[in-house]
Amino acid sequence: GVGMGMTAPVSITAFPAEDGSFQQKVKVSLRIPSQFQDNPPCPTDESIKIEERQGMTIYSTQFGGYAKEADYVNHAAKLKAALGSDAAYRKDFYLCNGYDPPMKPYGRRNEVWFVKE
Repeated sequence: GVGMGMTAPVSITAFPAEDGSFQQKVKVSLRIPSQFQDNPPCPTDESIKIEERQGMTIYSTQFGGYAKEADYVNHAAKLKAALGSDAAYRKDFYLCNGYDPPMKPYGRRNEVWFVKE
């Protein structure tokens, strides 16, 4: 019953298949605004969970436009190629982040994050 507004980024955890495409399962995460973090409201929907995300070090790439799954997959492949085989990061998932509301037509910001091991 508490309105918190939209936060950024909206983060989608992608679990890549062998061909690099997304598996059917994804997890969408929203940041709880600062004023609610110490005592977040309890979700009334069982599918919504509150998780604390620990600090992390990431490898990141940024791109613009209205991002679709294919864009995230493409930029994840480019980031993987740029890092080469020496970089140690989680291979079982990566994070796809969007920072802008749907009605913003220009100057959009999207990122792909690989979490360093």
